[in-house]
Amino acid sequence: MTRSGEPLPTLMVLPTGIGCEVGGYAGDAVPAARLLAAASGCLITHPNVMNGASLYWSDSRIHYVEGSSLDRFAAGELALEPVRSQRIGLLLDTGIEEDLRLRHLQVADGCRASLGLTLGPVETTAAPIGVSLSQGESGASWGQLERPDVLLAAGERLRDAGATAIAVVARFPDDPDSEALTAYRQGGGVDALAGAEAVISHWLSRQLNLPCAHAPALSPLEIDPQLDPRAAGEELGYTFLPCVLVGLSRAPALWPAAEAPAGSIRPDQIGAVVAPAGALGGAAVLACAERGVPVIAVENPCVLSVTSEALGIEVLPASSYSEAAGLLLALREGINPEALQRPLGRLG
Repeated sequence: MTRSGEPLPTLMVLPTGIGCEVGGYAGDAVPAARLLAAASGCLITHPNVMNGASLYWSDSRIHYVEGSSLDRFAAGELALEPVRSQRIGLLLDTGIEEDLRLRHLQVADGCRASLGLTLGPVETTAAPIGVSLSQGESGASWGQLERPDVLLAAGERLRDAGATAIAVVARFPDDPDSEALTAYRQGGGVDALAGAEAVISHWLSRQLNLPCAHAPALSPLEIDPQLDPRAAGEELGYTFLPCVLVGLSRAPALWPAAEAPAGSIRPDQIGAVVAPAGALGGAAVLACAERGVPVIAVENPCVLSVTSEALGIEVLPASSYSEAAGLLLALREGINPEALQRPLGRLG
């Protein structure tokens, strides 16, 4: 039982590739995450929330946990051990052209020199991973890998060489003239890359039980004077790798819940989960709801409509992440959120 004023471990879930108004772009949910971290004192969220391409934010109250590992944590399978630093192995797709490969290696060297991160070794896949992109009937993005085996083999080599976390860079298809990309850059549509990115990190993290995150390798785009501010962070440099390396550098170590060392964050400590009101069907939210963990459903429009009414679960509704932060503070201080609503009904 968490005492009043102590940190209230909170999950922030923002499913990737579904076009959320907040969180549908690289890093545009970071301000909301910072606010929820301040309100809860302990926020566990996934790379999709924190990755801002060339931009990033480091906060000791925010724990960077790959999406499938976050699901396993919510289900009670894993515990999270905060660590001082991780040794990040860099996994490069052999399908990346030499110039683009060099750009990514220089980013890694820059993070070593300027930020003091522990990086290496570097492994290259034996064959191209072969990423393809698709879009489902709902409008959500997803993707497939032609050679998941070569991805896993390179990850195993990194693990065996002493890496405790893995940053993956895979070559993604370029489609600079597509209408969907133009719309996305100007503030509409869905991130076409996000679904395939999730496939890569989920597969690797589940198989290796290590923190993993992905950065797509793409050719730079021509400048767009109508660029939406939410997309600007994605176009500042040649790679998306800086935020991934910073996030992984302090990502919690993953432990079977029954074997976790002292000081780990355990699943039974989860005090709340915050998710978009139309995207409540994910494994983490449903696991928390089943265990009676408060679910804060935030109005954050997306292409899905998986609501509390459709699922038959009770939630605390919030019109914004600012209101969600207020509800977290109430829970953290032991204040019944119903007492903040009007009218307040009588007992009996």
